[in-house]
Amino acid sequence: MRKGLIYLLLGTAAAGLPAMAHAQSGDAAKCAALAPSGLPGAANVAAKWVEADAAKAMPAYCELSGTLSPAPGSQIGVVYRLPANWNGKMLGLGGGGWAGNITLQAAVPGLKAGYATAQTNGGHPSTSPWDVDWSTNPESLTDFAYRAINQMTVTGKSVVRAYYGRKQDKAYFQGCSTGGRMAMMEAQRFPDDYDAIIAKAPVYTLQVQTSGVLRSKLIADAGGFSAAQLKLANAAVLEACDAKDGLKDGLIADPSRCGWSAKAIECKPGQSGDSCLTGKQVAALDTLYRGIKAPDGSYAMLPLSRGGETLWSTFITTDGSGVTQASGGGLPGLSRVVFGDRKVDFAQFTPGDATQARASAFGKAYEANNPDLKKFVAHGGKLLLWHGESDPGPSPVATADYVERTLKATPGASKAVRLFMAPGVSHCGGGPGADGIDDLTALDNWVKSGTAPETLVATKANNPLKRQLCAYPKVARYLGKGEANDPASYACEAPKKA
Repeated sequence: MRKGLIYLLLGTAAAGLPAMAHAQSGDAAKCAALAPSGLPGAANVAAKWVEADAAKAMPAYCELSGTLSPAPGSQIGVVYRLPANWNGKMLGLGGGGWAGNITLQAAVPGLKAGYATAQTNGGHPSTSPWDVDWSTNPESLTDFAYRAINQMTVTGKSVVRAYYGRKQDKAYFQGCSTGGRMAMMEAQRFPDDYDAIIAKAPVYTLQVQTSGVLRSKLIADAGGFSAAQLKLANAAVLEACDAKDGLKDGLIADPSRCGWSAKAIECKPGQSGDSCLTGKQVAALDTLYRGIKAPDGSYAMLPLSRGGETLWSTFITTDGSGVTQASGGGLPGLSRVVFGDRKVDFAQFTPGDATQARASAFGKAYEANNPDLKKFVAHGGKLLLWHGESDPGPSPVATADYVERTLKATPGASKAVRLFMAPGVSHCGGGPGADGIDDLTALDNWVKSGTAPETLVATKANNPLKRQLCAYPKVARYLGKGEANDPASYACEAPKKA
């Protein structure tokens, strides 16, 4: 038998075919065998082998897809990509907006690093971030709220075992925005699914959506802001607060220390136009920074950070034209789901409406708001969160609030949970701040060493910008000497009051 194998290999080499071709051929056959056996009970099962692409530094991998139906009416699309250069670990990936994400683009970083990746469409096929037409199906609502990621994960582990012949060494999850909510939901509702989790800029509460509605309404009532006026406000904020971290660099390390008021640029008698703000605009701007509370004391409109004014139009109708499906975070389209038969005028939305939305059955299923992570922490789970300080969608205030509540509710959380704030960074990236963070490597190192990170290094593509990020609540302060783009020129300090 052994001699025959040797002759076979020699014959292959003589024919000018590399031995690797046999390995690939064997992997391709093994991949094909996964359909349909790799997804028992699933529909639309398909498997295909994808050859390595050296030009793109992409490994060869097996792609397995199908539709899971854990309940009648449930249609959870899943895609698993299993690389030939497997590192022994599985990586679950989250979606964005009101959609899942099964694209190859989302899986590429993990695949290149050797992870077997797991993805889902979240229980419906739409890829539009604001499309909620699928919400007429109650099972789709349950899938999107929490079931799709769990089913993707449990099934993914069986796929990994079937393909590689053994279980994964570790399972990680990574997601931003909606993916960040999915990440937090896994830690809270399914604590045994993952060994470690990354939740970035998480849209974990309907306060994000109610904030979007109330922000756009507030601005419309004030007559709107021109782009020039927001730029004026931003420049004034930076002039007042940029240097508070020891370095004037166009970034505010800790916006909570900035007490600037829009009164500073209110129009004086005879002044008008883009060079100043009206009294109504001043009141609106200061309210946006402060937030609006609901009758129960929670935020109906979460605060926006000073310093991010020029980024607001991504998620807020800043021109004063009112609330849209996008600036309302998709909430207008979910009116029937959260408010039932009551007709809600989103142009007249109130803090009380925000409370009712969160108290709805969907709100309770959707929100990943439980600070009790005892079961997740008990098995050694690690939760790494980060959030851009200038995010105009989900407020970093809400993420910091969740971490503070978790530290109080979960024994051992101080060693199992870390939050990093990224100055000047918008939603999941963008903005003037350093937004390139290798959080997956940081998480893996944390799991390997058992030591939680106290700092991360953030960079920016095609830019020399490089900054040190400190574990919350500490913030980075420039030491007064050294290269500004050298993280060693900064020290982590406790936050100070404005």
